[in-house]
Amino acid sequence: MDGESLVNERQKAFAGRAIRRERLFLVLSVLGVTVGIGVFAWAIASRFADPNAPYGARLAIAVLVLLNARQNLRQARFAGILRTLLPAETA
Repeated sequence: MDGESLVNERQKAFAGRAIRRERLFLVLSVLGVTVGIGVFAWAIASRFADPNAPYGARLAIAVLVLLNARQNLRQARFAGILRTLLPAETA
């Protein structure tokens, strides 16, 4: 095996894993959006309940969770593109 065929096999394996995980990425994205909105609502509700309560860390966590959900959605979209572009034997 020369170096180039090894790289191609690794790339095929990577693409196959991404294609198989497309649904997982989509589920994680929806779950992340749901949790992110929930944490955001919790931070706002706790701020209204007690105006002196710290809410900055909760809002930062909500933003990070939403950014993670966005990345999972991006991975699902790329997996869908790979599925349409690559032959069926890769998956």
